[in-house]
Amino acid sequence: MAWGSDAAAEMLRHLGIDYVCVNPGSSFRGLHDSLVNYLGNERPHMLLALHEESVVAIAHGYAKASGKPMAVVLHSNVGLMHGMMAVFNAWCDRVPILMLGATGAVDTAVRRNWIDWMHTARDQGGMVRHFVKWDDQPHSPEATIEAMGRAYNRACTAPCGPSYVILDRRLQEDALPAPLTLPPAARFAPAPRLVPAAETVAPAAERLAKAQRPVFLIGRVSRSSADWALRVRLAELLGARVITDLRTGASFPTEHPLHGAPPDLFLTGPNRKILAEADVVLSLDWTDIADVMRAGEGEAAAPRTLIHVSVDHHVHNGWSGDHQRFSNADIHLAVEPDAVLAPLIAALEAHGRAVVAPTPAPTPALATASGPPRLPERLPTLADIGAALCEVKGERALCLARVPLNWPAGAYPFRDPLDYLGYDGGGGVGSGPGMTIGAALALRNSGRLTIGLMGDGEFLGAPSALWSAAHYKIPVLFVIANNRSYYTDEVQQEAVAHHRDRPAENKWIGQRIDEPAIDIPGLAADFGIASEPQITDPAEIAAALERGLRAVEAGESYLLDIRIDSTRGSSLDWLNHH
Repeated sequence: MAWGSDAAAEMLRHLGIDYVCVNPGSSFRGLHDSLVNYLGNERPHMLLALHEESVVAIAHGYAKASGKPMAVVLHSNVGLMHGMMAVFNAWCDRVPILMLGATGAVDTAVRRNWIDWMHTARDQGGMVRHFVKWDDQPHSPEATIEAMGRAYNRACTAPCGPSYVILDRRLQEDALPAPLTLPPAARFAPAPRLVPAAETVAPAAERLAKAQRPVFLIGRVSRSSADWALRVRLAELLGARVITDLRTGASFPTEHPLHGAPPDLFLTGPNRKILAEADVVLSLDWTDIADVMRAGEGEAAAPRTLIHVSVDHHVHNGWSGDHQRFSNADIHLAVEPDAVLAPLIAALEAHGRAVVAPTPAPTPALATASGPPRLPERLPTLADIGAALCEVKGERALCLARVPLNWPAGAYPFRDPLDYLGYDGGGGVGSGPGMTIGAALALRNSGRLTIGLMGDGEFLGAPSALWSAAHYKIPVLFVIANNRSYYTDEVQQEAVAHHRDRPAENKWIGQRIDEPAIDIPGLAADFGIASEPQITDPAEIAAALERGLRAVEAGESYLLDIRIDSTRGSSLDWLNHH
């Protein structure tokens, strides 16, 4: 360890970071040298992405699938600006990322002309301070070590999120004035999950024990199989109906008799009815709990008690509305949602609820196809893709890293916490490719195959991310539901036109991705991803998915471009609430 950047690189290894994703920049040339020459590009291993938004999106998907942070390095102020949308996504999704920035020399006396001046900001961290857990710009090697450790700790402490440390170019490139000893890595580990005492959960347990129609709203919870089993146990103990959504990842088996209607972006009619009939509602960090509870107020059979379990309030600020409306909970347990499961189960068993309550008949799943039987003369629908996916799954363990916004509820069941990872948090366009690749990297060699199912608009926002999958041989299947449009916005424009009594047939202007149609398989091939000609026959989807999954099982990446009809077989109820 001879140079300032050597200390920073060594600290990444010390913290257990496996990967550092970058798009090149001269502001971190010192750190680059330390990673590849001092550490030998091993633990952590450097990954190259072709745009900073994909750099952060890859780390985002990796954390969602693994529960661990990846490090990223963003080049100075310009690289940070390129990556900011993806940083906001990770913030809204409460996902840990250790972000390192860099800057031209802060000392103006030693700045290189032109580029060092343009790429040096007086308060670079201020650009993202409102949507990161913590930021710092240290001014010595010792301070750099502490800043990185603190950033790691903050990122991994619930509610999780990205943290940002800026490394001055000269600080990286100057020789260390004296030997540097790294503090124990355990010092920077996040504190263990705080399990509430029995007396803390007693009021909630008492309300639940007396409930006649309890309902669980399950939002941001862990990917742990043990926590998944406890959620099922608690619901069965109470006979509670369970509602989940597509914004967050799989959290409860959707085929379980206690699960309500299939998950969607917003409450569907059957789930609104379930919620309206509840007398006690347990929210496990449901993201927009106040609005969901208000949605059923006029339909509620009787006053409802809301028990909200969340630590999300610790990161709420006035800059954005990602925290949603104030919860107005009757009981707020300020712990991580899964931390209440075992204490609640113990308390309820003490109340005499040790026998599994009778379960209602399962809610019928929504149809996975609509319209007439499959005929070559009609285009496929998203429901056709869901049905084909169920057909070819067999005994395979699959992970849906992404589904389109108008994915039909009930098209594919979730039976495991890694069956589905949820959306991107911030609702931007272009995160899908990178997040899918990050998830596939985390699940590589796990026996689980990763699928990124997204619309053409989402895919075309950042298709260059595919190069990283090809270059690093990350096995992943991309399924592009191609309607040659930003179709959900067509629906939005149609709604406005009808409301204003104006021509709805103009809704496509500024929305359609056509004339020329983009050759998505050709684009994928240019980035090194195997593909095949566009599929336009519903009867061909299952065989194509089988070919794609076999390629992934062989360690390859593969892409399917499926021309779809968005007007049928989709779930667009959410647009009424959007």
